[in-house]
Amino acid sequence: MFSVDSHKGKYHVVFGTPLEEAVKSCIQDTDFLVIDKCVYDKYPIFHRLIDSERIYILRAGEETKTLQTCQELISILISSGFKRNHKLVAVGGGITQDITSFTASVLFRGIGWKFFPTTLLAQADSCIGSKTSINFSNTKNLLGSFHPPEQIICCTEFLKTLPRNDIKSGIGEMLHYYIYADSSLLEDMTREYNKLVENPCELMGRYIEESLSIKREMIQRDEFDKGERRVFNYGHTFGHAIEALSNYEVSHGLAVTIGMDIANYVALKNNIIDEETYLYFHKHLKNNLTPYYIDNDRIEDYYNLLMKDKKNTDSDIVCILPYGIKDLRITKVSDSNTDISIDKLKRDLVDYMEDKCL
Repeated sequence: MFSVDSHKGKYHVVFGTPLEEAVKSCIQDTDFLVIDKCVYDKYPIFHRLIDSERIYILRAGEETKTLQTCQELISILISSGFKRNHKLVAVGGGITQDITSFTASVLFRGIGWKFFPTTLLAQADSCIGSKTSINFSNTKNLLGSFHPPEQIICCTEFLKTLPRNDIKSGIGEMLHYYIYADSSLLEDMTREYNKLVENPCELMGRYIEESLSIKREMIQRDEFDKGERRVFNYGHTFGHAIEALSNYEVSHGLAVTIGMDIANYVALKNNIIDEETYLYFHKHLKNNLTPYYIDNDRIEDYYNLLMKDKKNTDSDIVCILPYGIKDLRITKVSDSNTDISIDKLKRDLVDYMEDKCL
């Protein structure tokens, strides 16, 4: 059992319970499931044990993480007789989590929900932290709130059916926590990387708990992302823009891995860190770096996407850069009162691609 304090009280993450036992004990007769279609198709336990009238099957994708999908779900819930004392249960990855949690946060001014995370990224990162987010106007996670689940059931059995790319995506998010904390498991993850990708169901448990432990310590100090928790956006400003530029062909965690490497490179080019420190970070990221090249004529498109990031203020791009090991800081890019100028950032981005750091 793993507990997290939030503004709505304590909620729990349950580890190690066999899937069938977890479904029978944690899903009540009045609960309504929102389940990723891929999970529903691969795990017949859900249609064997849960009445189909209490299931909404979701084709999870960034293109479905919208107000329209949430509106459709709300209409189905109301027509099915769903009441404010009933619970939603999300079964899937981060997109299923976001659609369910956002809907739960607005329906009847807020209802309870539970979560069976089925991807590594969701198990090791997004399942805790209270955030709900959906996309709007081609901008990722623009709308949202803070509405934690009442319970999270973390079954590593789900990892055995995940594609390797999804495992690597989850590792990308885990790496950003490990680098933030300079975790004692960072060297282990680098050394065992190939084994973890090949056999996550058996080997990933301790890495998931370490990732959540690092995140829990921070979110209990800054649940609403107003202060120091913002350093967890390390790699995300640059990564979200890569996701959008690639039309989401580059998955979130892999985009974040590239984003961290870009952030480290920008810090190196602006004399914020030295080459030794950059290479230390790069050593731990390189296994998880996927080749992605932005042509010079698309750098402006990439920059425009950076400008749309929800973390920005006024005309500044707000990103997280390393100033050393265990020293991540909020850094503004602007042409006035600036840490780094916009023109310099653009040149650094071109240089990064031309240096073929990936």
